[in-house]
Amino acid sequence: MADSGRTIGAANGAHVKGGGEQLTTTGRFALTARIMAVNILPLLIMGGGLFYLDGYRTQLINERFKLARIEAQITAEALAGASRERQEALLVQIGKEQRMRLRMFDAKGKLTADSFALADPAFRFNDINDDDWEQRFARWLDRTVDTIVSAQPVQDYAEPESDDADAWPELARARELGLSQIRLYDWRDGTPVITAAAPVGLQGATLLTVRNAVDITESVRAARSTLGFAMLLLLAASALLSLFLARTIVTPLRQLARAAVRVRQGREREVEVPRLPQRSDEIGLLARAVSDMTGGLRQRIDAVDSFAADVAHEIKNPLASLRSAIESLPRVDDPALKQELIQIATHDVRRIDRLVTEISEASRIDAEMSRATLEIIDLADLARAIIGGREHRAENGGRQIDIVTSGTPVRVRGVGTRLERVVENLLDNAVSFSPPGAPIAVTVTNDGTWATLSVCDEGPGIPADARDKVFQRFHSVRPDAEDFGNHSGLGLAIGRAIAEAHDGTLSAHDRPDGAAGACLRLQLPVAT
Repeated sequence: MADSGRTIGAANGAHVKGGGEQLTTTGRFALTARIMAVNILPLLIMGGGLFYLDGYRTQLINERFKLARIEAQITAEALAGASRERQEALLVQIGKEQRMRLRMFDAKGKLTADSFALADPAFRFNDINDDDWEQRFARWLDRTVDTIVSAQPVQDYAEPESDDADAWPELARARELGLSQIRLYDWRDGTPVITAAAPVGLQGATLLTVRNAVDITESVRAARSTLGFAMLLLLAASALLSLFLARTIVTPLRQLARAAVRVRQGREREVEVPRLPQRSDEIGLLARAVSDMTGGLRQRIDAVDSFAADVAHEIKNPLASLRSAIESLPRVDDPALKQELIQIATHDVRRIDRLVTEISEASRIDAEMSRATLEIIDLADLARAIIGGREHRAENGGRQIDIVTSGTPVRVRGVGTRLERVVENLLDNAVSFSPPGAPIAVTVTNDGTWATLSVCDEGPGIPADARDKVFQRFHSVRPDAEDFGNHSGLGLAIGRAIAEAHDGTLSAHDRPDGAAGACLRLQLPVAT
């Protein structure tokens, strides 16, 4: 058959289409969303919990402030006007019921009654020297939280050495203003101590209440324990999820990295890059893309190696003939024989020139297609223009070329100059094998998915077992009457390379009408 050969890269699988994969993920959640949720959610919960507990503690203390002020005012009103015995009885009774310590001071600020001195103390402050490790840890955690949330420092509670009212700032201010005063202290174990001072009657007497708000500390620590337990569960779940992500992300990435290193080093020719077909997320897409890319690179290397060997072989033949003719010229005296040798040398030079031109074009197809900008091309209009130009240049050898189209636009996306080269090669091939005067039929159709251009001749046809060989590089079986030097054996190889670079195909078939001859069919995706 006519000009033939394999494509330099595409026919060997170098034009990788990702194995038919679409670059979309079908997993329920993308990896980015999962990673963000696992890493940010625990931090948000932890930070929110800390601020929540600090706000919760502040709210409890504020509520207790209101209660302490009301209790002090009510108690002061109950003590006003009562006898000394009645006042002492009220101090003891209220102190036991409300678990407070109450002190009465006269108009000169001298202590006149103390509920803890009149009866057994209603409460006792905790001795931190007797605390177990849980209580010490709780105090450490309280200090840590206060540091994180920048809590305002609170004065430590300590009983003054003097029994005078002036030893208590809140009492002194209540005596000065005649209004109840509230103050917050901290015991050494972190428990809030709330004092309230209120004037008693109009004679200048004052009342001081001291409450050890252990229940506030217990409530906050209980809430913190609950939150801590929840945080532990959350951290455990986060750790398990992190291990899961490490297994699903890091492990396959390491496999891909090791395979890529072996491929780069070239030490293992048949390195199996994992494709991870069970993965439908980005990792699976990456694995299949790397695997396809590796296969494409191997096939390109093989194609370059095979192409170099074929080029060397094809150029050696005309070079040997040319050298033989040139070496024989000085030893030949017969003018007719000299002329014949000169014709042989000229023929070989022309053949070498054509080979170099075709080889150069074939080697540039992949590179040019990677840089080219695709445009919308009407395949029927392109075919008409090429046929008209050939008739004008008388390149059809007197053969009639008839074109039949579907009457609708047959648009494809591609590089116009390259597709023009494919059609030219197909027409050159048909003209070479068509008998003189036999018509050549060109058909352009569109089935909605594929645009098809068929070139059918009435030549000897192509046997079924040879239809793939005609697209191999430098495979050329020319008609006996045709000058072989006019063909390099790369025409159909270049055509198939260009077709596959456009995601299409170029193949050989019998004529659809069953007559003698061959049909070369170019199929390209319809432009959408």
